[in-house]
Amino acid sequence: MPSTPTLLPALGHAASGATGTVLSTLATYPLDLVNTRLKVQRQLRLDGSIQPGDTYTGICDAFRSIYAKEGGLSAFFAGLGADVGKSAADSFLFFLFYTWFRARRLATHKNVPYLRAAEELAVGAAAGACAKLFTTPVSNVVTRRQTASLLDNNTTHTDSTTKAEGKTARIPTFSETISDLRRERGGVLGLWAGYSASLVLTLNPSITFFLQQALKRVLVPREGWDEPGAGTTFFLAAVSKVVATAATYPFQIAKARVQVSAAGPGEKKGEEGGGKGNNIFATVLRIARAEGGRALYDGIGGELLKGFFSHGTTMLSKDVIHRLIVQLYFAILAVLRRNPQFRARLSEKMKKVRDEARERYLRASSSGANEVRRGARYVRSAVDSGQNTPANWLSAIQKKVGS
Repeated sequence: MPSTPTLLPALGHAASGATGTVLSTLATYPLDLVNTRLKVQRQLRLDGSIQPGDTYTGICDAFRSIYAKEGGLSAFFAGLGADVGKSAADSFLFFLFYTWFRARRLATHKNVPYLRAAEELAVGAAAGACAKLFTTPVSNVVTRRQTASLLDNNTTHTDSTTKAEGKTARIPTFSETISDLRRERGGVLGLWAGYSASLVLTLNPSITFFLQQALKRVLVPREGWDEPGAGTTFFLAAVSKVVATAATYPFQIAKARVQVSAAGPGEKKGEEGGGKGNNIFATVLRIARAEGGRALYDGIGGELLKGFFSHGTTMLSKDVIHRLIVQLYFAILAVLRRNPQFRARLSEKMKKVRDEARERYLRASSSGANEVRRGARYVRSAVDSGQNTPANWLSAIQKKVGS
């Protein structure tokens, strides 16, 4: 784990980033639900899970249809609790690892206060991979719940149902979805279906934060890098996310399809793409060949819109909350320093640290002095034995050291 001076700022950024993500998730969740359905509806229609008449022609049609057929506004928040939890955990872990990795890397730079392009991309990818390792199972649950009413409109669940036009849309609970995924995909490892796609999609935050840093260096004066302002922060984050989303969207399509579907008959459970090539690149190629290039961009308009507002809101909220956290930290520290008991404990702790440092220094000094005295004895012994040439002295010393 990192040292405390590195860990504390990382925890501050992680906490503020998670809070900002929760706010943006709550604000954009209906659009996220619609985007998920647009990504997977083509596959669900092709494998017979839904009828052609149940698909949407676009974002507006999806909003109208969901509102009319699935119970009004509440239908747009199916799976919200799990997604908020997943988003908060994902964001907390990402910002924790990203801030830590980036600070450690910057510490190796002597004269340049920023990372090179390859380093910035690598830091973002590593942070994303670490975060997704923990949150992929919840991501699978969220995707399945967001598309549940498309997959089954006739099964009733006691605790979460919506009724409209004589139909009952199935919205399984979190635990039910976990059980379904384990059964369909051959065990616990099936909960990590799509993780390889997530590794590829770490390019998304990598590109996002690389562009954000690059645009900030170009558009913002050096003295304003730490606090570029609310409007600038939102704009840089939003534009960077749009570019990154457009570049990686085909992989998002492939990941959503893997997460929403079960392995088909005769196919090996748990393999991405239904056992027909178990990596994300093969899935993308198969979609392009079987359904055309346009299938890889189903619903991209809504995803770009969501990315623009979601990431812009996240980073803007993160900056505001991070400043509040820092101010709160120093305020608490100031109050504690005025407390006599705290000051006494702090003084005692500092004295202990100084004593330990002094003891280590004395031990090191004593050890060094002993080595010097030992070497002098060896030289004196060589001289006394009549070995009066440097070569003879060295030979005698080596023999004594060896003994």
